[in-house]
Amino acid sequence: MNSRIVKFLLFLVLFSLVLSGCHYFSAKKEIANADKLYSDMKGMGGEKLVPYQYCSAEKFLEISRIEFDSNDFKTAEGFAKRSISASEAGLAEIQKKK
Repeated sequence: MNSRIVKFLLFLVLFSLVLSGCHYFSAKKEIANADKLYSDMKGMGGEKLVPYQYCSAEKFLEISRIEFDSNDFKTAEGFAKRSISASEAGLAEIQKKK
């Protein structure tokens, strides 16, 4: 094989590893943030006060964890962000009601 081809293939492999590693850590961070916000909403009685946001945050977080376990880190990060958004909306509604 030509040395240029070997170098190119090696570069491609390393580049793909770096990209997958970036999504791994950002997805893990977003899932942790989503879990914290969901727990906060649950602790404030979100299940009864804001059932739509509570259920949305719970299911998005659940799907995010499933995707993370399936090594689909980019999709897991997206669902974690949606869970965060639902939790933040729920917490805002709870604050308005109190």
